[in-house]
Amino acid sequence: QVQLVESGGGLVQPGGSLRLSCATTASIYESFTMGWYRQAPGKEREYVASITPNGYTDFANFVEGRFTISRDNDKNTVSLEMNNLKTEDTAVYYCKAQRRVPTFQAFWGQGTQVTVSS
Repeated sequence: QVQLVESGGGLVQPGGSLRLSCATTASIYESFTMGWYRQAPGKEREYVASITPNGYTDFANFVEGRFTISRDNDKNTVSLEMNNLKTEDTAVYYCKAQRRVPTFQAFWGQGTQVTVSS
């Protein structure tokens, strides 16, 4: 069973920062695009950011330069650094591993809560 283990969620004030991490196995880390999604109460899950095995990054429009995504090859970990957090960033954040070749495969982590509140 594929494991994606998220950590780093918590409570932060508006304008603050949090760093989320997603650890996985080497085989997944080396060949899958790793991404972050989020789901706020009463809303559908939405895309946040992703990074390919080659390091190409992509972000949702609402990120507006506030988040960075990176890979740690020594730890098979992908991190999402979130700065200037807003109350609307409050959600459960999920790590996702996905690839389309040779066949489509996608795996999800269990999620970690991020709450932005004063």
